[in-house]
Amino acid sequence: MKLKSILLGAITAASVAATAQPTWEIGSTTLTEYDLVTGMQLPWEILWGPDDHLWMTSRKGEVLRIDPATGDYTTVLEKNVMNGGNGEPGMLGMAMHPDWETTPKVFVVYCAGSSWNGQEYLSVFDWDGTELVNEEILLTLDAGGIHNGSRLLVLPDNTLLMTAGDVGASSLSQSLNSLQGKTLRLNLDGSIPADNPFPDSYIYTFGNRNSQGLALGPNGIIYASEHGQNSNDEFNIIEAGGNYGWPQVEGYCNTASEQNFCEENDVVEPIKAWTPCIAVNGIEYYNHEAIPEWQHSVLLSVLGGLGAQYERLSVLHLSEDGLSITSEDQYFSSFNQRIRDVAINPYTGSVYVAFNGTSYPGNGPNIIKEFRNEAFASSVEGPEYLQAVAYPNPCSESIRFDWDGNLQGAEFTVFSFSGQTIARGTINDAFLQLETSEWPTGSYFIRLDHAKGMRTTTFQVVQGE
Repeated sequence: MKLKSILLGAITAASVAATAQPTWEIGSTTLTEYDLVTGMQLPWEILWGPDDHLWMTSRKGEVLRIDPATGDYTTVLEKNVMNGGNGEPGMLGMAMHPDWETTPKVFVVYCAGSSWNGQEYLSVFDWDGTELVNEEILLTLDAGGIHNGSRLLVLPDNTLLMTAGDVGASSLSQSLNSLQGKTLRLNLDGSIPADNPFPDSYIYTFGNRNSQGLALGPNGIIYASEHGQNSNDEFNIIEAGGNYGWPQVEGYCNTASEQNFCEENDVVEPIKAWTPCIAVNGIEYYNHEAIPEWQHSVLLSVLGGLGAQYERLSVLHLSEDGLSITSEDQYFSSFNQRIRDVAINPYTGSVYVAFNGTSYPGNGPNIIKEFRNEAFASSVEGPEYLQAVAYPNPCSESIRFDWDGNLQGAEFTVFSFSGQTIARGTINDAFLQLETSEWPTGSYFIRLDHAKGMRTTTFQVVQGE
């Protein structure tokens, strides 16, 4: 069966035209934009799992498992997190065990506690096919109101990298007696690898401020994105035992005091830095044939500055050896939304982008969008994409929804993007039609609660002047 978008329900040609999806031109490649999931609160990590589902951590304390064909999702883990996820701490990085078929385990980082005092836990959970269970805490660090990291990355040698922020205490970054302001490396059972650069220590790099992006590139190169203070956000190559300079050095070694410190301490300089800070975040190496223009590049999520600027997905084109950046292209800034993370469908080459609202440190409801090369996806063997149809969209007087399968009996709720509940009820037919003539102009989404979890569809209401 070929991957394709199908429209379900008895709809006319005019209705199909009304549901046309937005497209983006990337050189000679056309990407079609879809809203995969709408309404979650502050997605932090998104990744493609070995079970061919998209997984997501919410900073509010949830892990979601999302069917990429339908957008159906279930909540597979809930934790009480520090400040309720209403700041920088919360549920953060996630990674999967590399031997998933025999060892279905998921690694998760989360912060628990109150106010500015808490603990950051690196835990591993068993996946029982429905939920994440049997938590085992592998490592505990101090958590702060700011700068907790924390991305995870499983390396080819079956060790695990974890970024740990300086929790706002910059002096800790240079101390080898503290795990804060570091990149840590563990065995998958939580023990210290024998070949770590510092004996009997989890520390793999130090002198880091707050790294929130990790990705494995070509030839085993490990890339990291790191937040600067007011200047010099960094894009680094991770070197075992490397000192990255913070707080004595920001960005390149380009002042007299920095040059002296760099020479004395063999500081590793970034391969790119941004001033003023753009707030760099999740990264992925892209080399899929679906988007030739993005091959051999790193996709960088950019949250933007505190003044709602710079938000975008940056495409960092790499030199042939992967050791330098030759150019940067920028996309999706017109959404004016903070981009927290990015994931890649290994079959279709589709790119999933997690948005975090318009203001620091993030506000919901949020959207995960998919950008798909339909021409390539239609040639790939696999399950069909089942897209909901909402028409006319935008609407004014009324809107009709058609979904795949029989969803009669499912409960529905309609929300505005300001968080208000607009309508709710039960689907009693093969489709649902809602009167919208009294609804204000704006963005809305409908959420279904049905046998396979939750499903969402986004739509617009536009009233005449």
